[in-house]
Amino acid sequence: MWAPARPEHPSALAAVVGSTAHQKKNEDAVVRLVNAARAQANVAPLQTDERLRTAARDHSKDMARRDFCAHNNPDGLTPSDRMRAAGYPQPGAENVAKGQNSPHSVMRAWMNSPGHRANLLNPEFTTIGVGAYFGRSDGPSWTQNFGY
Repeated sequence: MWAPARPEHPSALAAVVGSTAHQKKNEDAVVRLVNAARAQANVAPLQTDERLRTAARDHSKDMARRDFCAHNNPDGLTPSDRMRAAGYPQPGAENVAKGQNSPHSVMRAWMNSPGHRANLLNPEFTTIGVGAYFGRSDGPSWTQNFGY
C-alpha cells in the first residue's frame, strides 16, 4: 500500500509547508474554487495575473510577520497602492483572511461573508491573484486581489 512520504523531523515538515511549490499549489486551488463558485453563479471565470499574485503574496507575508489582518497595512498602504506598486494598473478589490488551514476552509469563510462573497462574484472583475503565507503556527494568512 502506497502512502505519501512524511518528513521525519519537524523542521523538514516546516520546509515543505513553507515551500514555494506548496504555496503555489494552495493559491492555485483557491483560484479554481473561486472560478467554480463564479460558474455556479453564471459569472465568467477570472484569469490569474502574476502581478496581482505578487501583491497578494507580499501582503499575506506582511500580515503574518507583523501579526495583523487588515486591508491597510500598519504603514497605511492600501490594496490599490500595493497592486499598483506590483505593476497592475486597474485594481479592483481585496479579500484577506487569517488562520484557515486549507483553500476550502478559507473559501468557505469568504463565501459566508457578504462583502467577501460580493468581491468573489463581482462580474466586473476579470483577473485575480491569490497569495498565501504559511510561516506561522496560528495558521496561514491569505489575500485575494481582484482587478478589472
